[in-house]
Amino acid sequence: MAGKFDAQQWVTDRIVAAIEAGTPPWRQPWTGTARGAVFPYRACGEAYRGINVILLWLEAWEKGYASRFWFTYRQAQALGGQVRKGEKSASVIKFGTFEKAGTAEEDDRRAIPFTKLYAVFNADQIDGLPEVYHRHPEAPRDLGTEPDRALEAFFAATGAVIVSSSDPRAYYDFKADRIHMPPIRTFHAMAGYYATLAHEATHWTGHASRLDRLAKFADRDAYAFEELVAELGNVMLCARLGLTPDFGQSAAYVESWLSALRNDKRLIFRAAAEAQKAVDFLLEAGGGVAQRSAA
Repeated sequence: MAGKFDAQQWVTDRIVAAIEAGTPPWRQPWTGTARGAVFPYRACGEAYRGINVILLWLEAWEKGYASRFWFTYRQAQALGGQVRKGEKSASVIKFGTFEKAGTAEEDDRRAIPFTKLYAVFNADQIDGLPEVYHRHPEAPRDLGTEPDRALEAFFAATGAVIVSSSDPRAYYDFKADRIHMPPIRTFHAMAGYYATLAHEATHWTGHASRLDRLAKFADRDAYAFEELVAELGNVMLCARLGLTPDFGQSAAYVESWLSALRNDKRLIFRAAAEAQKAVDFLLEAGGGVAQRSAA
């Protein structure tokens, strides 16, 4: 007999997998949507709510879907569409209740909550749908955002290998030991670029040849802990470099990982200690605090 479906663990695993693959779609201070990052809607035009928004964002992000619309197999057929052979569905969660007869001492019937998965397909997986259900990815836009010479010199001095391409993702590649960043000119603001770089650079410090932190954190909970370290490192390093951290976004990001770790608030202190070590390493390697000219 299959075990009871654990919706919370399933969602947590999906979010962790997305973070492992690069910056998730709800946290992107630059332009370009080669992968889906639009708010998901049902076939009827009703917006998804709650955790299903995150789940479909993740699916679109991983598979590169551009459309915001999702269909059950029957909904697609009703509109004259056909899911292409070999396409795999995404899973969303249905929350509901069913009534169960009570005992003589209880009320006649009582509502029992339940969760179950059901399958949906993105419009990009379906042939024959009206064009209104399709959307083309947004190309990265050159917003003219310029680099800061002092900050560029600082991160170069750390020794981190930083590469850039048209791939609209920011991530630290552990195996290659390098950081990938979208071009700075595609960012909405200079500060967003360096805050993102600070997050990835904190990950970079955990390599075995440096602080040897990443090898200690091999399981899912440990990866969530590493994300706490990286985000706290981002805030600490930005403050030291004269950038104003996005405390609201960082707080939400940190809170999401504390939740993934079952709200063990003590972890924030451990993560802060590891983040401080990472920032100290970057500051020492980068030759101290960058002296930026006034904007």
